[in-house]
Amino acid sequence: MKKNKLSATTDFDPKQNYNQTQKEIGYVKRKEAKQSDYDRIGFMSGLEVHQQLKTKEKLFCHCPAGVFHNNNDFDAEVIRHMRPTLSELGEYDGTALMEYKTRKEIVYRLNNKTACTYEIDDTPPFKIDKEALEYALEISLLCKLNIVGEVHITRKQYLDGSIPTGFQRTAILGVEGEIPLKNKKVRLIQLSIEEDSCREISDIRHQRVYKTDRLGMPLIETVTYPEMFNPDELKEAAEYIRFLNRSTGKVRIGSGAGREDVNVSCKGGTRVEIKGVSYNKLIPELSHNEAFRQWALLNIRKKLKARVKDYKNWTIKHKEIDYRDYDLKYEPITDGLIDKYRIIAINLPQFKGILSHFTQPQKIFANEISDRLKVIACLEKPNMVHSEDLEPKIIESNFTKIKELFNASDEDAQMIIWAPDEDIETALETIEERCKMAFEGVPKETRKSFADGTTIFERVLPGADRMYPDTDSAPIPLEDKYITKLSKNLPSDVIDRYKQLKKWNIPEDTFTYIFRNNLYPLIEKIIKELKLEPKFVGTFIGHRLKFIEGHYTSSNTFDYQLIFDMFKYIVDKKLEIQLSKKMLPLFYQHPNMDFDSILTSINFKPISKDEILSKIPFLKQKYAEIKISNNGDVAKHWIMGELQKTAIGNISPQELMKTIEKN
Repeated sequence: MKKNKLSATTDFDPKQNYNQTQKEIGYVKRKEAKQSDYDRIGFMSGLEVHQQLKTKEKLFCHCPAGVFHNNNDFDAEVIRHMRPTLSELGEYDGTALMEYKTRKEIVYRLNNKTACTYEIDDTPPFKIDKEALEYALEISLLCKLNIVGEVHITRKQYLDGSIPTGFQRTAILGVEGEIPLKNKKVRLIQLSIEEDSCREISDIRHQRVYKTDRLGMPLIETVTYPEMFNPDELKEAAEYIRFLNRSTGKVRIGSGAGREDVNVSCKGGTRVEIKGVSYNKLIPELSHNEAFRQWALLNIRKKLKARVKDYKNWTIKHKEIDYRDYDLKYEPITDGLIDKYRIIAINLPQFKGILSHFTQPQKIFANEISDRLKVIACLEKPNMVHSEDLEPKIIESNFTKIKELFNASDEDAQMIIWAPDEDIETALETIEERCKMAFEGVPKETRKSFADGTTIFERVLPGADRMYPDTDSAPIPLEDKYITKLSKNLPSDVIDRYKQLKKWNIPEDTFTYIFRNNLYPLIEKIIKELKLEPKFVGTFIGHRLKFIEGHYTSSNTFDYQLIFDMFKYIVDKKLEIQLSKKMLPLFYQHPNMDFDSILTSINFKPISKDEILSKIPFLKQKYAEIKISNNGDVAKHWIMGELQKTAIGNISPQELMKTIEKN
């Protein structure tokens, strides 16, 4: 297939336009960005941090929480078609209307062990799980939130199918709190308790498949004010909230147990929600690119308004074309013809240079249209070609013909879509709607994140119209004495733990691992009860344990509390603490192995200090004979190395070196 550098207009190079528009908006790579760059575009961001609670049962039924099954392990399937309902104010939510337009068939796969009639909306909710409510209130108190006097359960409409009822039950527990960062405090709007959604298995064309094992698990949502003004502050806030939640020991950990929705805007833009970010390390790149994506869309708006005076009446033009009249040797198009897809040519007046305008790294405005065609019209990608493709899919002469077909000007852009007859109308509406949004700037939407730091359209951003009271659940009064009782058993604040680790002189590069795995209580217990040196304990756990965990596989789930048992064994046996470094790899792999057997397996033999030290004169004489160097430090380290194998576990390195130095 012939590929042309230039698009339908021979003096126009899409790649050059991509690079030029990137410069126009002043895009800088994340690693090169400074605070002045974020101030220039008015970067502003907030968080919604979701965390599963470690309860035995789900939130509104007695099914077990935290029991998962694979995609094909199910006992029944339920099929649903979602429809929007009016809010209390008599209005429809925009997200609900968008989902209804997709005509999705929702399939739920149920396993009898993890689902009941409540999950499929055949039974009213049971009373809220007391364990979950207590855990959520404790975390609310840690966040310095004002606890509500009465818990009111509401319904939040979700028509993407992730919840079979079409709504999520949720309740606000606390309002107006704060968390400390290194250089500022960030205010919290609220903390809510709610039920988790299904896990998506697939989403192809007009069918979306979910499994219900996660559905209904207790979840808390901590919402901040938009008070983070650069991506690093945003990540720091996300880490702090996650560490605070984990400090209680009452939340689940692991993939998917904690997820962030990152709200980002720029000056002149609007709030856009990046949904379900599972790894905090991705937050800086995602928020950086989203802010500049909005900045790019504002530049597009400026260009379009300068070209089109009566933009409110702007429309696309479209015509069906015959494959035989064009050279469309592009596999997705030819495959579509087998399924009797229709091919539609579209003219976008005054859109020259817009389709190839930079939006994100390796993405252009045309991707904004393609993403919506996938989500709303259910056209699987690739679902379009256009006159400004960075890598042309069809030869240039096709777009020359299409220009002639529409009698288009050189300032227009063209595109081709292919789709089943029943999806054509929705596809054309979607294209025109997204192009008209370009005249307004930044659409309010929810976006899905990728590991490379880019995002794609997921759905229209929900509004307040989707919230209404849950008439099946009675209010729950919270007495002062109950809240006071809970407040007496809270763990220490994360910021206080951070300061204590610094006082103990524990390396700061261990802190993330320690807080992520809630290992501070273990470190504190070892230091206080076994009287071990704090820096050694913190470094052992934050460096040595982390390394072993990353390089070895445990035969069972390794319980971190076993580290205390290992240290206690060493102390009780009056062995030297450095022996723990040799024991850990084998102990981690076989946590059920007794410590005596571990010592045998690593060939450890208890030897008295006197016996070890008695070898120093002999080694000193031997060193003099081989004459490696006249440097005294070299001699000391050579002797130290010769004794190291027998010394580990029997005498501390410091004591051994002092004795060598004396000789």
